[in-house]
Amino acid sequence: MGKDKALLPFNGKSLTQYQYDKLTNIFDKVYISTKDAKFDFEAPLIIDSSPIYAPTPAFLDIFKLTDTFFALSVDTPFVNEAIIEKIIQEAKSYPDKDAYIAKTDFPHPLIGVYNKSITPHIQKAIERENYKLNAILQEANTHFVTFENEEPFFNLNHPEEYQKALQMKESLL
Repeated sequence: MGKDKALLPFNGKSLTQYQYDKLTNIFDKVYISTKDAKFDFEAPLIIDSSPIYAPTPAFLDIFKLTDTFFALSVDTPFVNEAIIEKIIQEAKSYPDKDAYIAKTDFPHPLIGVYNKSITPHIQKAIERENYKLNAILQEANTHFVTFENEEPFFNLNHPEEYQKALQMKESLL
């Protein structure tokens, strides 16, 4: 992206605040996992203590506070409440899984519910220095929640995708 996408403006606020506000309408407790306190709004933070820049080690810090959490990456602003609710309902319907992950044509590992039972898989992956969540999810007891429409899962990794998202927001929000 060339800059910190968590701080990019989106719908009148930063992407992070946009996602945080969305989640506070759904969940009683919402935390932001981050390497440092860089936001211009108040929110509870979970500071990622790992020197590794990948979400995988941060999960271990998150599991110090909770046994289950819903993960939503900052760069998927079109994931809506209906999608989140469907994932949560599947988690309730199929208990005893390590994770419940959104899937379209491919898995979206940062959109889903994670249970602490996945911790041994995360620890093994860190020992192997393979931080890819998809690899961990293949080894773990994962339930994939299937969605047909790819559009809400649009991910902002490059400047042109960010520009496209700014245009798309009129029709998707």
